[in-house]
Amino acid sequence: MAAESARPAFYALRSGGWRDYITLLHLPYTAWHLSYVVIGAALSPEFAVSRLWPTLLAFGLAVGIGAHALDELRGRPLRTQIPARVLVGLAAVSIAGAVGIGVVGAVTVDPWLAVFVVAGAFIVVAYNLEWLGGRFHGDFWFPLAWGAFPLATAYFATAGKIDGTVAAGTVFAFALSLAQRRLSTQVRDVRRRVTSVTGTVERRNGTSEPIRTGDLMEAEERALEALTFATVALAVALVMMRLW
Repeated sequence: MAAESARPAFYALRSGGWRDYITLLHLPYTAWHLSYVVIGAALSPEFAVSRLWPTLLAFGLAVGIGAHALDELRGRPLRTQIPARVLVGLAAVSIAGAVGIGVVGAVTVDPWLAVFVVAGAFIVVAYNLEWLGGRFHGDFWFPLAWGAFPLATAYFATAGKIDGTVAAGTVFAFALSLAQRRLSTQVRDVRRRVTSVTGTVERRNGTSEPIRTGDLMEAEERALEALTFATVALAVALVMMRLW
């Protein structure tokens, strides 16, 4: 477990080369948060694949690439060897691409989408670069930015309105993302900052066992993996229901 806990994330590959770019994508978590986009679109009264795909692509660029490139630029939490200039370029191109898709949507579908475009562009930069001393970075902003906002945006892009359905959906996405945040906080701390753990667990029956580093994160990581799978499965099920 010592070698396992040395990785900065359970999905991180060995550092170096093309593997760094795969690690940068945070694939399980990106799939999780893109599922909110799918769920939001599927909750709409009139499901439209033609509006889902651009929204999904925009969030894929902004969250999957842009946000993670900015996050890695600030402090190297994933310990990649990707040059800083490359991270800046990836962030700039991907966020610009996401904004471009949003602008097209605002022009051709609904002008009010521009509000979501501006809010999304601000969130992805302010959160990951921790503007204003991290005021937009924390246990409230994480579920708002990466849970509630993607779902609400996808719903509006498809339905053209905000109503009680999307309100309930955003509560679901916010609460589930908050659970993710609280589970992953301890895992990140152990993987990225803890060098060793000492101590024992004393049980009522008189037995004892040593505390291992893995004991501080194994249950949380298994829960995160299960929640990732469950959220993606829900998104797929909702799309299947709307299509067939």
